[in-house]
Amino acid sequence: MESLRRLFDSLSSEQRRNQDLLVSLGFALRSFTNLQRFLELVPVVASRLVGVDGALLVPFQSDGRLWRDQLQVVPVASSDDLLRRLGAFEPGASAGFGTDDDQLLSLDRLVQRCLPQADLFATSLVARGRSRGRLYVFDRRAKLAWSDVHRRHAQLVADLAAVAIENDQMQQEARRHERVDRQLSIGAEIQAQLLPDHCPVIEGVDLAARCRPAFQVGGDYYDFIPTRPELIGRRRERGRWALVMGDVMGKGVPAGLLMTMLRGMLRAEVLSGLPPDRILHDLNQLAQEDLAQSHRFVTLFYSDFDPRTLRLRYANAAHNPPLLWRAERRSIIRLDAAGLLIGLQPEAEFALGEVRLEPGDVLLYYTDGVTEAPGITGDRFDEARLLRALEQACRSGQGAQGILDTLFDRLDRFVGSDRQLEDDASMVVLKVPEAVTLPSVRARTIA
Repeated sequence: MESLRRLFDSLSSEQRRNQDLLVSLGFALRSFTNLQRFLELVPVVASRLVGVDGALLVPFQSDGRLWRDQLQVVPVASSDDLLRRLGAFEPGASAGFGTDDDQLLSLDRLVQRCLPQADLFATSLVARGRSRGRLYVFDRRAKLAWSDVHRRHAQLVADLAAVAIENDQMQQEARRHERVDRQLSIGAEIQAQLLPDHCPVIEGVDLAARCRPAFQVGGDYYDFIPTRPELIGRRRERGRWALVMGDVMGKGVPAGLLMTMLRGMLRAEVLSGLPPDRILHDLNQLAQEDLAQSHRFVTLFYSDFDPRTLRLRYANAAHNPPLLWRAERRSIIRLDAAGLLIGLQPEAEFALGEVRLEPGDVLLYYTDGVTEAPGITGDRFDEARLLRALEQACRSGQGAQGILDTLFDRLDRFVGSDRQLEDDASMVVLKVPEAVTLPSVRARTIA
């Protein structure tokens, strides 16, 4: 009797775990506008639902080509060769690849060859009758013990992934056919009023900022806020400043209005003098009701900078982590800290990070309109390209404005001079000028 009770408890626990995984994936599908973040969850959830040690997601682009930039696999550590061979899979570069049964069979064989010791199961991602990819679950440790429940779970995850890809491609199509109307012009005015007219003078650093508006209105926001606005002149320049970059999930006038509201709340919070993690915590609670009613969320990176110590404290509400070029090491790091979206959860906590800037260091804040910008070939500008462009600009020894101009030039060349951005692209560059080294003077002996 006791063994039966333990078995029942174990089954109930597994059912609850599986339900929680599916609910989490469904919530992510409803809430996130960033397709890559959602697709990263798919193999994780699939492997846990089925109880295996690995899963692979191979999505297709709208024309049926293999979507190499969005290949997702777990475990990552032991899958380098698999990803490399999929990336070099020549048939996958042909339009219509995903709709050809023979080609899909060759893809399955390739995956099996890359996992020779693994037991493998594959299923298609299908939405509105079109193939959107393949999902594989595998186990290198033991033979798969398949049941109908496992098959249904794997197919359900595949179906959700197909819907996500379909929705993303429909949104891209809608953007291409969107026209300028009165809503867009009003939203553009609102957004323009959100952004500072010019960068402030802050002692010890060089600043440059720009927002490149898209054809459609977005919710990009950046700001420079003195933590003690009553100070004037040199005292204000030497005081602590808040540097902020954010983005409302969504487009149009509603996104612009929400960012206006959030801007007012944030500027009031800055006066409290609290550290960045507490600022985001309080802002999240203040904005919770308004954001819940609008069914939107906000990403926000908040930092404060002390010119006297060159210390930057920061907290992040799921925004793109700023990139920091370390002049002495000639390398780039990301400034990130754990934290949820603003408006997602009432009692969310945010981690506090801190870094000391050195002469020659360059800090780049940006929104995902930069990295998500599509090029002529359909590829995204992505973070890797931004990293390379930033490194080259920093090595050239330019000032903040020169670096900013270089980055936008690279982005414009990638997108194409005659093509419009799909989303606002905003960047702020902060540079600590290089230290001036005075020539040494030898002491002369007076006779």
